[in-house]
Amino acid sequence: MFDLWWRRGVIYQIYPRSFQDSNDDGVGDLDGIRCRLDYLHWLGVDAIWISPIYPSPMADFGYDVADYCGVAPIFGTLPQFDALIEEAHGLGLKVILDFVPNHTSDQHPWFVESRSSRSAGKRDWYIWRDPRPDGSPPNNWVSNFGGSAWTFDAPTQQYYYHAFLEQQPDLNWRNRDVREAMYAALRFWLDRGVDGFRVDVMWHLIKDAQFRDNPPNPAYQEGRPEIERFLQLYSADQPEVHDVVEEMRGVLDRYPERVLIGEIYLPLERLMAYYGKDSSGAHLPFNFQLIFASWSARTLTTMIRDYEAALPEGGWPNWVLGNHDQHRLASRIGLEQARVAAMLLLTLRGTPTIYYGDEIGMTDVAIPPEAAQDPWELREPGLGLGRDPERAPMQWDDGPGAGFTRGRPWLPLAATYRECNVARMKADANSLLRLYRDLIRLRRQRSALSLGGFRLLGEFPDLLAYERFDSKERLQVFLNFSAAENAIVVEKDLIGGKLLVSTAGDRNAGLADRIKEGLLALRGGEGVVIAPS
Repeated sequence: MFDLWWRRGVIYQIYPRSFQDSNDDGVGDLDGIRCRLDYLHWLGVDAIWISPIYPSPMADFGYDVADYCGVAPIFGTLPQFDALIEEAHGLGLKVILDFVPNHTSDQHPWFVESRSSRSAGKRDWYIWRDPRPDGSPPNNWVSNFGGSAWTFDAPTQQYYYHAFLEQQPDLNWRNRDVREAMYAALRFWLDRGVDGFRVDVMWHLIKDAQFRDNPPNPAYQEGRPEIERFLQLYSADQPEVHDVVEEMRGVLDRYPERVLIGEIYLPLERLMAYYGKDSSGAHLPFNFQLIFASWSARTLTTMIRDYEAALPEGGWPNWVLGNHDQHRLASRIGLEQARVAAMLLLTLRGTPTIYYGDEIGMTDVAIPPEAAQDPWELREPGLGLGRDPERAPMQWDDGPGAGFTRGRPWLPLAATYRECNVARMKADANSLLRLYRDLIRLRRQRSALSLGGFRLLGEFPDLLAYERFDSKERLQVFLNFSAAENAIVVEKDLIGGKLLVSTAGDRNAGLADRIKEGLLALRGGEGVVIAPS
């Protein structure tokens, strides 16, 4: 049970619109993913997580689902999905699907029926409330994309709730029929061979039964997103949500070795509750701390220590450096530290997730206002909330369309794609891409890295140092967060040890020239993995 694939493996997130276009329409698709499986196998990842591919009007690019048991024509067909599953499994790659259970599209047949009349059979499948006496919305809840989270439906004289766009009405997860319909959708994909799900906004599924106003946020600052004006005390993360997560987990547990991952943006102590009582909840409540932490050795040392200490008994850790909703890693911390970050991600205890393109150092792409696609940017412009910059097309080579498309890409390409691309970096033994590959391979070869224990080696101003170990071996990792050279006191048995990987490109080298008078020398921005003698 301990050696499950999702514990020892590496997950790679694919935003399908931007990974590979196979039919020259400028939008990535399933056949595009399929033709790049050899690359993913070469890289060494164990699973691909594919962001939503369901039929959708694309008001929020697939997070407004119109049919949970189909494929949007822009991405392909169910037979093409089946072919992708078959080929991926043939290469030893697992396939994880995004599942979007909090809300549907307003064009989903369920909602069309629900809004048809107050007496409709599916009226209670969504969240409908009467106006206040003055006709205003039922409470002060704000949409995550700005504005009221309530839209008035004139024909039925009630408001419906939407945590995101008005085209994304929230389902009523207190309704048993809703739950059973969604669990049937999970089984539809599990029966097709899907290896697990990443559950979108898992903490939103249950709302306060009394629909009380959220309290004002005393720390709110003008110029920040409107959603931050209030503390989301009643509109999300309600105690009953854990019953729902446990039921979802029960559906997956009827299939061997499936994984349930939860998207949860919550403080540490509330995040841990999503592992569930006696580990009956999500296998991996996503841990986004590395995305938001200030990039310093002291901060990360404390964060890692606190996270490890907070894990419930049996809870398996996980780490994420980037995703489709957050600025690119290399834009946040710079290319030199992106190498340190890669080593950190792939040597910490727990399951790592890589966002497509981070392995080649892709940065945010400048999106001119007239090319903006993201609904959040369009609704709250000028606040830097747009998610298009981190969703730009994958950079495969230096040819037209960066090897992503022969058509016009749906988002602009990075100006740097001729230098920053897979083909160029694959040929360079010292590239960031090759570093990712080396670290993934090392992780697979060394059980201490994939499944072993973890121990911090102290606290230092600019260095992060820790040990990974199991009954067979121990490895030590040293990461220099400074641009200047740095040195650290090390144990004597490191002198005769072996340098397994350096972010600077040294591999399988001796340590005699690195350790003098008990001090290990590290270049600026260098990380190393060492096997003591």
